[in-house]
Amino acid sequence: MSLCEEVEDKSKRLGFAATIKTAQAGGRVRPERKKTTPERRRMKAVGGGKMEPVGYKPRKDIGTQRAASTREQQPEQERGSARERQLAAAKEERRKAAQARIAAKKAGQKPETSKPSQTEVKKTASKLLSAKKPAEKPSTPAKPRRKWEHEGGGGMTRQERDQARNKEKTAAAQKTKKSATEILAQMRREYEEGGGKWSNAVAVRMRAKAKAAAAAS
Repeated sequence: MSLCEEVEDKSKRLGFAATIKTAQAGGRVRPERKKTTPERRRMKAVGGGKMEPVGYKPRKDIGTQRAASTREQQPEQERGSARERQLAAAKEERRKAAQARIAAKKAGQKPETSKPSQTEVKKTASKLLSAKKPAEKPSTPAKPRRKWEHEGGGGMTRQERDQARNKEKTAAAQKTKKSATEILAQMRREYEEGGGKWSNAVAVRMRAKAKAAAAAS
């Protein structure tokens, strides 16, 4: 109470409203602005087609004041460095050239180094703008990213996406894959057309080849 009364008396004497900042929850310097669970719009899949709001972890630097050097560009060189002296000399040279042009203009003389006229500037700009630029190569649009969802709606977790992707790959491979029986029948047909006599010994060798060909297809 005594501290509040002292601050209030001081604010009345100086003519401004004094504010007392207290530490926020969790040691925060400023009040927490995190949205509540119903306010969050970003959702994540938790399995089985169910979605839940994404939760965010608290920052590691809560309660610490960031130095101005981490937020603002600081001077890279000391005052009076060679670069600053060079800039100052160039500025002084421009100032003297401007004064010489003004003095020559008042005396009715043509200055030695005069600025280009507005017409010359426009001509130069038109010439630069009219220069033909090389034709840009047409960029191919990016392939749209597939959105994995359950049949009844709702997103998929990483494990569910991997399972669905592998299932599709297996189904596509089975459509184009020939069975060992089909390959063996074709091999027998080609063997007999070539004049060979089919026997059990030949069938054993051909069946092993047909299985290997089916596994490789």
